[in-house]
Amino acid sequence: MMRNTTGRRIRIAGTAFTAAALMLVTAACGGNSGNDANTVRVGIKFDQPGMGLQQGNEFTGFDVAVARYIAEKLGKTPQFTEAPTPQRETLLKTGQLDYIVGTYSITGSRKKEVDFAGPYFIAGQDLLIRADEEAITGPGSLVSGKKLCSVQGSTSAQKVAREYPGVQLQEYNTYSKCMEELINGTVDALTTDNTILAGYAAQPQYAGKVKLVGKTFSTERYGVGIAKGNTQLCEQITSALNEMISSGAWKTAVNDNLGASGFTPDAQNPPAPVPACGADATATASSPGSATNSR
Repeated sequence: MMRNTTGRRIRIAGTAFTAAALMLVTAACGGNSGNDANTVRVGIKFDQPGMGLQQGNEFTGFDVAVARYIAEKLGKTPQFTEAPTPQRETLLKTGQLDYIVGTYSITGSRKKEVDFAGPYFIAGQDLLIRADEEAITGPGSLVSGKKLCSVQGSTSAQKVAREYPGVQLQEYNTYSKCMEELINGTVDALTTDNTILAGYAAQPQYAGKVKLVGKTFSTERYGVGIAKGNTQLCEQITSALNEMISSGAWKTAVNDNLGASGFTPDAQNPPAPVPACGADATATASSPGSATNSR
């Protein structure tokens, strides 16, 4: 009788020890989706040269520099995840990401779903043309039979087509394809945010072949997207953005990632990030329809 009781006690103790050991191993390995106390989950673009680009295990671009600066000020290591435009609000609302830095325009409609810290950059829609092109000086000069390219479904191209009905619009799935067609002469201009255009123009394979027109015709205020109601994180990120700007790190990041194209931010930059999320941030929003589907 004593022998059976002792055996049961040994088995129970052994089971408890094994369970405790498994819990310790899981914690040590970061079993909570890799998000431990030292990691922050950050959404960026993976396919925008100069802004957010993944090449193997390397991440480069102005947005990446901003994301890393914020993470450093939070005392965290950034864990980068691709944040496609249609999924951004869902990724934040479901807690899969802590913040997103990815040419994410602050708009009234988006403010209903998520909060923003920022803006950290004010961009504008522009045109990219071949370096020897002299006839195109703005969207109005596209009505004389010139062909405009943009990503399929983006409202940046639709904006030009709506306001300048004589423009011939050619749409592809990616900006890379538009760049290919621009270089070979199939289209005459490419349109989207000037930051994205500058990023492509700064790529070595396009050196001396393309240029920005340099006349923006929309306003896009890029913000850092955060889950709604996370006021503490919002204020911490806003503080980091202001420090990045005042320290000169912001200017260095712009020059390092976009400067090779000859890009110079317009007079609205650097902006003054708002002190907190909520009503103050809403006041900095672009009009609800100003952001393109591709951004």
